[in-house]
Amino acid sequence: MQCGSGHDGTIKTQKVFVVGIKRPKMTKRQMSLSLEELKRLIDTSGGEVVGMDFQELRSIDPATLIGSGKVATVGERAAALDAHIVVIDDELSPVQNRNLEDKLGLFVLDRTAVILDIFAMRARTKEGKLQVELAQLEYLAPRLVGRGKTFSQQAGRIGTRGPGETALEYDRRRIKERIAGLRKNLESVSAHRKIHRLKRESVPIPMVSMVGYTNAGKSTLMNALTGAGVFVEDKLFATLDPTVRQLRLPSGRIILLADTVGFIRRLPHELVLSFKATFEEVASSHMLLHIIDGSDHQANSQAEIVEGVLRDLNLHTKPVLTVINKTDLPECHFRAGDDAVVISAATGLGLDGLLLRLDEFLRREFKRLFLKLPVSRGDILSDLYKFGYVWKVVYEGDDILVDCELNARYFGKYREYEVQG
Repeated sequence: MQCGSGHDGTIKTQKVFVVGIKRPKMTKRQMSLSLEELKRLIDTSGGEVVGMDFQELRSIDPATLIGSGKVATVGERAAALDAHIVVIDDELSPVQNRNLEDKLGLFVLDRTAVILDIFAMRARTKEGKLQVELAQLEYLAPRLVGRGKTFSQQAGRIGTRGPGETALEYDRRRIKERIAGLRKNLESVSAHRKIHRLKRESVPIPMVSMVGYTNAGKSTLMNALTGAGVFVEDKLFATLDPTVRQLRLPSGRIILLADTVGFIRRLPHELVLSFKATFEEVASSHMLLHIIDGSDHQANSQAEIVEGVLRDLNLHTKPVLTVINKTDLPECHFRAGDDAVVISAATGLGLDGLLLRLDEFLRREFKRLFLKLPVSRGDILSDLYKFGYVWKVVYEGDDILVDCELNARYFGKYREYEVQG
């Protein structure tokens, strides 16, 4: 949520009125947790929540979602608080969005629009910007009709970042052409990633991807382990573009550690589809590190949300090591199992133990292999030391006999040199 300028030239924070929605199958706690997260999203976007109201939906009003009575109440309360924007903690149809704006005379956004706006703010790489623009245009396209006046008057506010600022300049044909072009570009990105992934997988370096709720401390952990210098901020989605760095484990083996985009409740469908290429990187990982903010009182529900997203992406069958972060803070709210690793990425507490567990975890996929290498292939022996476990080396004439352990998926690479132990 970008901010406008006051008459004195100072930055003026946009005032936001929030409407919480309780659908029939939701509990009051689920509604409360969702609202609390939405407030953090608005804060991340630069807005200030000045008031809130709630609506329990027994039936969906096709015109406004919340019903005419609640619309009148929200309008009065938002006006009294001098709110600039109304945010509905649910997904609005294009018709509902336009009707609410007409009746309230204010800029109205749903939860998805807030998240898309933050993603537009956080995207740094060319790929990230393409993904966000595609998601925004697919979201905005059906909402443009009849919105011109309201939309154009809200320059510099939430929902107008990225392509939102220029979407009204396009007609529908041009928007469709732009969306088609973005999809084509992202397909090219996906093909490019696939080539790089195949090249990477031809070298036996395991990939470990960090997943977790946004702001769980993944980037701080990446910096602590690898010195990657990833941007860190106490905001939701502080980093959006994935980072991959080499990491040497206590055994001497090298792995690739990937930092991925954080998850939240009800991750917008548009973003899941647009970030397909990014999630493909997670899919190619040997294992996942599920990073959990143990200091957050919502830690258990956040962990369940991450697990749910992984199921939706068909990534739930990956080996997962749970890591409880931020345990240097006064309270730890997460109920950790016996297999979890307890750390503080900020202070370094438990990081040595985490590296040992990573070594142990990855080694479960390793199997014993006996190789007979030509003495001229010292490069292979060097790779085995770097990517596997070498137990014994014997030089015998023109041969090098190697007793080692290697990830099973890379056996084929050295099959021609295999001998019986």
